[in-house]
Amino acid sequence: MKKIGFLSFGHWSPTPQSQVRTASDALLQSIDLAVAAEELGADGAYFRVHHFASQLASPFPLLAAVGARTSRIEIGTGVIDMRYENPLYMAEDAGAADLISGGRLQLGISRGSPEQVIEGYRYFGHEPAEGTDHADMAREHTRVFLDVIRGEGFAEPNPRPMFPNPPGLLRIEPQSPGLRDRIWWGAGTRATAEWTAEQGMNLMSSTLLTEDTGVPFHQLQAEQIQRFRDAWRAAGHAREPRVSVSRSIFPIVNDLDRAYFGGAGAGGDQVGQLEGGRARFGKTYAGEPDQLVKELAEDEAIAAADTLLLTVPNQLGVDYNAHLLDSVVRHLAPELGWR
Repeated sequence: MKKIGFLSFGHWSPTPQSQVRTASDALLQSIDLAVAAEELGADGAYFRVHHFASQLASPFPLLAAVGARTSRIEIGTGVIDMRYENPLYMAEDAGAADLISGGRLQLGISRGSPEQVIEGYRYFGHEPAEGTDHADMAREHTRVFLDVIRGEGFAEPNPRPMFPNPPGLLRIEPQSPGLRDRIWWGAGTRATAEWTAEQGMNLMSSTLLTEDTGVPFHQLQAEQIQRFRDAWRAAGHAREPRVSVSRSIFPIVNDLDRAYFGGAGAGGDQVGQLEGGRARFGKTYAGEPDQLVKELAEDEAIAAADTLLLTVPNQLGVDYNAHLLDSVVRHLAPELGWR
């Protein structure tokens, strides 16, 4: 394990129990938590993207703000739903945010997860082409996005432009060199992980897989990672790929931790239904640091990945989540081979 970061869903709720009451709270506290994570020595700040919900939705203003307030940590998403995206506009936003951060952007993208509304991408003006479905549309948006961030010209210039043009076809601006190698695909199955490798994207795997073979979650996820690496080698890509997994991990080091999460680690994997099919959900890790080190050392997917993303309970506020991150990097990570 080389890197540790956090993954926030950015929930807000106007309830007395929440430290995040408004969208403004969610955005500003996300920036503050990223700054705190960098100060604690963590490696990354990642944010989930959900539309039509009281959660973080438009990632690029947030990523640019985090990039401007930090200097070292990676900043990214986990994941952007490509069904909703205009790939050319997204390429402009991504290039700008990456340049502001000095090349620290790590963009997780995917077909997306179950939505809050029916076919919400249609409200954003996107319709699958005839004979295709929403998953095909997401992959087509991805193909276009990956093509244009390479920096090659494709647009016919105006012979009488407002400003002088360089010779040849024009490209999307701004361009950020190296961004293409820092795109990740959120894969929910073993087959999708193989497709991800074929496209030359890094693999982002979460706390659920949309298939179930009967083996423990971490073993199924480790198989997914191995299939990704095998497919990557078969595709002949020149660089080494990256792989991240996310986990809910809560070290209990004081009474407040115990009050929040004292019983959270008692269960195991869960198997349920997601979009009409079986899915396997990973367990929550909660307990004393010595106990967690032993349990996490047996997690085959964490051992196979290079990056661990900690899902944080953002509604508990910046101070408590900074404490959680500190507990992980101080008490757990060194024992698991971090750095």
